[in-house]
Amino acid sequence: MHQHSHGYAEPSDLQRARQVGRLAPEEFAAWQSFQEVVDRGNGSVPRKYRELVAIAVALTTQCSYCLDVHTAQARRHGVTAEELAEVVFVAGAVRAGGALAHGLQAMKLYDGHSATSSRS
Repeated sequence: MHQHSHGYAEPSDLQRARQVGRLAPEEFAAWQSFQEVVDRGNGSVPRKYRELVAIAVALTTQCSYCLDVHTAQARRHGVTAEELAEVVFVAGAVRAGGALAHGLQAMKLYDGHSATSSRS
């Protein structure tokens, strides 16, 4: 059985991106191009806010690598600890809202199954 060196997700794991790039070069190149456009500094949305959005998404998708990369970039682009803390709660509230929205759909499906069950 293979043992992990420290944990499941480690910052050094990002070095494997080169391996993925070699194994799927066209896809990796397309992803890199997309990433470069998104990371540009001359868009309508300033880089600081792009990084806050990226952090919020990383929090909701629970991507530890994304959190590592984007918190470093956010700090470089002037994001304060207070702004980061607020984004944590914005992302949490949106994720909770998503659970509620899906809960509403679950209630609708439940009612639909009840109607279907009574016809059997």
